[in-house]
Amino acid sequence: MPTGPKREKRPADAIGAAVKVMRIATGEEPEEFSSTSDAAKARSKKGGETRAANLEKTERSEIARKAAAARWQKK
Repeated sequence: MPTGPKREKRPADAIGAAVKVMRIATGEEPEEFSSTSDAAKARSKKGGETRAANLEKTERSEIARKAAAARWQKK
């Protein structure tokens, strides 16, 4: 069975996929979300905090400046 972008299992044929969408929309079948685990989120947060603590103030401000420039850049 093929997997979707969030690793959810989906029917391979068009009719099977349409039936699954219809069942989810009518509430017959629960929508499945496979997000990252709580442990993975905690490790990620801990790593980010550790990295920020090891950076100097000028390095943090430079990273923030680059991020702001990327956000406000015209597409």
